[in-house]
Amino acid sequence: MSTRRPNDTIATLATRAGFEVEWEDAHRKVHRVPENTLAVLLERMGLPCGNATQIRQSAAALEAELSGRKLPPLMTAEVGRGIALPASALKSGSHYRIELESGSIIDGRFTAPKGEQALLAPIDEPGYHTLVIHEQRVTLAVAPSRCYTVDDAWRALRNDDGGDDARTPPLWGIAAQLYGLRRTGDGGIGDYSALSQFATQSAKHGVHALAVSPTHAMFSAEPNRFSPYSPSSRLWLNVTHIDPAAVFGADAARAAMESAQATDAWTQLEALPLIDWPNAVVLKLKVLRALFENFCSQERAQGGKQDTPRALEFHGFCERAGRALEDHARFEALQAAQLAQGGNGHWRNWPEALRDPRSPEVDAFAEANRHEVDFHLFLQWLAAKGLSHAQHAAREAGMAVGLIADLAVGCDSAGSHAWSYRDDMLQGVSVGAPPDLFNQAGQSWGLTTFSPRAMRTQGFSAFIDMLRAAFAHAGGIRIDHILGLRRLWLVPEGESARDGAYLRYPLEDLLRLIALESWRHRAIVIGEDLGTVPPGFRERLDDHGIAGIRVLWFERDEDGTGFKPPQSWDRNAVGTTTTHDLPTVAGWWRGSDITWRNKIGQTTARADGRDPEEAAQEERASDRAELWRAFQQAGVAAPDVEAPPPESPPVDEALAFVAATPSPLVTFPLEDLLGQTDQPNLPGSIDEHPNWRRRGNLSVDEMFEDDNFCDRLLAVDRARSTATVSNPSANTSSGPDTP
Repeated sequence: MSTRRPNDTIATLATRAGFEVEWEDAHRKVHRVPENTLAVLLERMGLPCGNATQIRQSAAALEAELSGRKLPPLMTAEVGRGIALPASALKSGSHYRIELESGSIIDGRFTAPKGEQALLAPIDEPGYHTLVIHEQRVTLAVAPSRCYTVDDAWRALRNDDGGDDARTPPLWGIAAQLYGLRRTGDGGIGDYSALSQFATQSAKHGVHALAVSPTHAMFSAEPNRFSPYSPSSRLWLNVTHIDPAAVFGADAARAAMESAQATDAWTQLEALPLIDWPNAVVLKLKVLRALFENFCSQERAQGGKQDTPRALEFHGFCERAGRALEDHARFEALQAAQLAQGGNGHWRNWPEALRDPRSPEVDAFAEANRHEVDFHLFLQWLAAKGLSHAQHAAREAGMAVGLIADLAVGCDSAGSHAWSYRDDMLQGVSVGAPPDLFNQAGQSWGLTTFSPRAMRTQGFSAFIDMLRAAFAHAGGIRIDHILGLRRLWLVPEGESARDGAYLRYPLEDLLRLIALESWRHRAIVIGEDLGTVPPGFRERLDDHGIAGIRVLWFERDEDGTGFKPPQSWDRNAVGTTTTHDLPTVAGWWRGSDITWRNKIGQTTARADGRDPEEAAQEERASDRAELWRAFQQAGVAAPDVEAPPPESPPVDEALAFVAATPSPLVTFPLEDLLGQTDQPNLPGSIDEHPNWRRRGNLSVDEMFEDDNFCDRLLAVDRARSTATVSNPSANTSSGPDTP
């Protein structure tokens, strides 16, 4: 006979844990998550529910975490607002002390009536402060009311005090795929030196922001894994973008290539139209290893010699980065060793002792393989110097923002981030998306991310570490799938993407932490808010100074046929022609994305028996006519001229149309500025389409010597200069003085 109480069900436990047991699809149809799916997801969150006893025990564990009887290690608050503390964790009359980051002390006493929330007086100083109550220490993360914005960046550039007459001009930027930038001597992969050159040259043409593809760390031992949105770690950098000559000079790089016998292959890889990731990565690492061996023998202390200034800088970098970097380097060395021995690349399939980064066996491995671990520390040092130099070059050339780093929505569950932070990460699940109008089977991206339970119990430390890594070498970040701050669609590993459920996240806490770190780094925040957006979500982003993204293809009128005029676009979002996952202007106009989808089997049979590609192309022809009409009404296309044919895409008109939108910042993909047809990535494909492999036809230097490209930059700059951007209302204050 069951001893389960009426409210002790899997559904109630799931709801208490933050899962949504019902969800609404794009057609407004409500679906209920099957109980077996909820049971698997709960199990993988550390809440077993196989029987009534387990359900009760898991419910009790959750209740202890959420009841408020004990203060959490970190609480968020907002500058100037009272801070509520759970009454169950305090006694009226208790003394407290707040140690501010600035060194000031606030002493007080709680006087809340019995059973009511106790309130701390508002704190006017943003920062990570410490609340002390009866020997218990709680971090108070007190955030500004909003993030650092484009207006703040412009005023900082102009040394403007933000007076009543302050007005930010309409700024614009470029979005570029870092790996696709071409530079003589890059070995077949775009590098940080090419990025630096591109930033400097772009700034001379009026560019104030350069959004780049993710630079997260990948898998050195598995070069066939190269999607920048499936990284090994979001804490560290992609070492394949290192320019071997950047730190040690051209002669040292040339000697390293000769030592590695890489000169001829380096040149051959550089000439390819598509990146040969497996061979290019192996060769790059071979050259960097030769550089490292020379560094160790010539610059590091040994045999009575002292460390050179560069060696001291390297050691200082490692000390500041601390255990997190050491963990990543150990993982890189461990994974390579496991694969070399015929083992598995996924750490969950390693010998049990090696799955724990704190085990004595991992320490022993690191000690026995110290030179190999140091090599990976060395690579991160070079990568950080390269990316940092690119940001400094952008700002020194006059950009108000500079680089905008892309923060992926998750990381590969087989990577170093999941291994190093295994207690903070979800295990055995994949982040994805439910079925929608564009992906009727749903999506499972093979990524993992943070557990909201661990966020609360670990004081959000892993999330804060990730934010700081993203902001470290940039003037802004773009948060991929920012909807995940509110909820994420989780799919048990091995199951269909349809068989998932939404898990809620502590949105307000996360937004406050983002705002706090945004101001501490003086960097803007953009959120990729495309897809099925929950009601009120964009308004919440606006309130916190996070700009959304508006894409030409999706900015339609109410009936979905025509296109919105530029002046009707969202004033609080970044406007753009397209994204890396969508067709370029030329590709859309030609219908090449439809051709590709049909080619790889992404089109489905129609009920009317018509050829699906032919029908889609007819619909695109109608859309072309509507878009051309919008161009004409906006004054960017001649009123008495018919829409050009598919083979003559109106790229200039599309750029001018988006340039006329009222956003304080618009970004134009480099592919559109070059008039290219092919898009960087075709979602839903793996090897069928050359995702993340396309290189520019011109080198960075050649681009800025090309008259057509420079004329297009000039036209965009002029179009932006005449755009109407509203003077920001709530965002004209000079902002907080963060410690």
